[in-house]
Amino acid sequence: MPNNETSMNPTNPVIESARHKYRVAIVGATGMVGQQLIRMLKSHPWLSVVKLAASASSAGKPYAQAVGTRWCMDFAIPDDLKAIKIIDAENVQEVVSDVDIVFSAVSASKEEILRLEDAYAKAGAWVTSCNSAYRMDPLVPMMIPAANPQHLEIIEKQRKARGYTTGAIIVKSNCSIQSYVIALEPLRKYGIEKIRVHSEQAISGAGKTFDTWPEMLNNLIPLISGEEQKSEQEPLKIWGQILDDGIKNASAPRIKAKCVRVAVQDGHTAYVDVQFKKQPTAEEITECWQGFKACEGLPSAPSQFIHVKTEADRPQPRLDVMTENGMAVTVGQLKVDEDGVSFTALAHNAILGAAGGAVLATELAIQKKLVHQRSLALA
Repeated sequence: MPNNETSMNPTNPVIESARHKYRVAIVGATGMVGQQLIRMLKSHPWLSVVKLAASASSAGKPYAQAVGTRWCMDFAIPDDLKAIKIIDAENVQEVVSDVDIVFSAVSASKEEILRLEDAYAKAGAWVTSCNSAYRMDPLVPMMIPAANPQHLEIIEKQRKARGYTTGAIIVKSNCSIQSYVIALEPLRKYGIEKIRVHSEQAISGAGKTFDTWPEMLNNLIPLISGEEQKSEQEPLKIWGQILDDGIKNASAPRIKAKCVRVAVQDGHTAYVDVQFKKQPTAEEITECWQGFKACEGLPSAPSQFIHVKTEADRPQPRLDVMTENGMAVTVGQLKVDEDGVSFTALAHNAILGAAGGAVLATELAIQKKLVHQRSLALA
């Protein structure tokens, strides 16, 4: 059965020293990732949602009315959010005033997102983006907290270069790489030379449900535009190093990806083949996975990041995607032979791969004392 427990630890000394929780605005609150952000934040010990923003067509409406029949979570809209009036995402000062953190999941063009998220940061807010616009910017850390926590060290350079004071921008990586990048992280010591990955991606990755996308029933789509390029390039930034002019992508390993949309609601499954300089044994790989520790002390971190399944037919989205409330990676079908190492990895694309990963990255930044609690000074 799935393990649906997470370690909620509100006793971080950074938070204990503060009189109030960090105040949060969610931009793009009516969309699927915005709704998942509400899931992650509705009872958060450090963070409190005080503002919701979306497109101009929703502005001024109570949240429950604005989201209407598009609400697709397995819980009701929290009572304290139902009546909150939606702010126009373009009204930067209204969004940012009296908040510390902006979670951005707005649907817009790349140019619009670049402009808007920069404006939020210039206005003083910490911006954690679930959008792709800033992912390859060398001064913006693209975070998988279990893999590259050190990349938050670029924030000081970013603030100086961009003229941010209390503001900053970090961004989540593509949801398709969460499972295999995290699964490979404890194996990097063996020297990863080449990765081939076939990713079967859920329809929630396109912001859809079966009600809104009935043509996906009994179907698959063998092309997701731009996804394979992201899956091949983004891990190299995650595994890159900080230089004087920003984060430089790693030159290796070589990655070849195939990405397919399948008739699954939630959960991206990756079938991974890896070649190593020094090939580990199956026992060594399993020991690395089971012993992997990351993000300790953070409220949204799973108690175990990588769960290993020994059953021949696992992992499966229906059975495993909500392991640790959707914040863990489940691996199985491990095979080691003369051709290299192969395994299957599963992660929840909308939780670990988007909203939950964004919240976890923000918690890490708070733990590192990078996020200014400006709302206290404004109170």
